[in-house]
Amino acid sequence: MSLHQPQHKAPSEPPETAPEAVAPAHTGPTLALRSLAVLRIAMGLLFLWAFADKTFGWGYSTASQNAWLSGGSPTKGFLGNIDVGPFDTMFRSWAGEWWADYLFMIGLLGIGVALVAGIGLRVAAVTGTVMMLLMWAAEWPLSRTNGAGEATHSTNPIIDYHLVYALVLIVLATTASGLVWGFGKRWAAFVGDRRWLR
Repeated sequence: MSLHQPQHKAPSEPPETAPEAVAPAHTGPTLALRSLAVLRIAMGLLFLWAFADKTFGWGYSTASQNAWLSGGSPTKGFLGNIDVGPFDTMFRSWAGEWWADYLFMIGLLGIGVALVAGIGLRVAAVTGTVMMLLMWAAEWPLSRTNGAGEATHSTNPIIDYHLVYALVLIVLATTASGLVWGFGKRWAAFVGDRRWLR
């Protein structure tokens, strides 16, 4: 007779199933990742179009004689005509200043390239959000009338397209949108542990 009693084992957990066995293996990116990639590229082209039209004066929002390459100012038309909100004097004083023109145009180009390429999306989201918040403050959709008492035609006092664009930039930066139809994987390997550059 043995002194050792057989030990009773507690009921064990069911064996873990490998994730591959639960869900079918995907041969490519999911529909969600493709959708994010399309949104990312579309947003990038939006910024690049604004940069190109203001640089070359293609006649959409910027006439050829007002093109940046022709000596025009990319900020003078928008900021120079602001007559609404508590910051109107400040924004008008920035209109046509060389530093405002360069920061605005570098921002449009940099954000656009980052989005289309799928790289540096966190930096693009921060700079793009700052740009969109400044433009929102310049238009000041909270006001119903401008300094002359005319209607501003604001359609929503808080959520306008500038804030929606900022939210889209944040979503694109916090998801894997740069991994599909972009250089996100290569960029992540290049920047390494500097996650803020991703």
